[in-house]
Amino acid sequence: MAKPRKSLVKPRSHAFLKQNGLCFYCKQPMWDKNPSELSSKYELPLSKLKILKCTGEHLIAFKDGGRSTKSNIVAACLYCNQQRHYRKTNPTPKQYESMVQYRMSRDRWHGLTLVTN
Repeated sequence: MAKPRKSLVKPRSHAFLKQNGLCFYCKQPMWDKNPSELSSKYELPLSKLKILKCTGEHLIAFKDGGRSTKSNIVAACLYCNQQRHYRKTNPTPKQYESMVQYRMSRDRWHGLTLVTN
């Protein structure tokens, strides 16, 4: 029988606040509950902001025994989270962050640079 998964809502919300609303990987602002604030602040249509929805990301994957605790969950935008899981190999969070930052610096990631690092 599969191990039940705990909800990521609380650890994700904690990580979102701890990271000042910035994605762990691309360092761009995300929205947690309502994209309207981000839309107004950066004058972007809501349709463009779907990829910046805050998601919970396990640093140590659930399938590898990672737990849904505050110390193992970071906040990542939907785009970064999905792209990490589409990869054939599983880079470490640090390796993936470096790759994302490299691509962001060359405008070859998700196409939204709202803040510069």
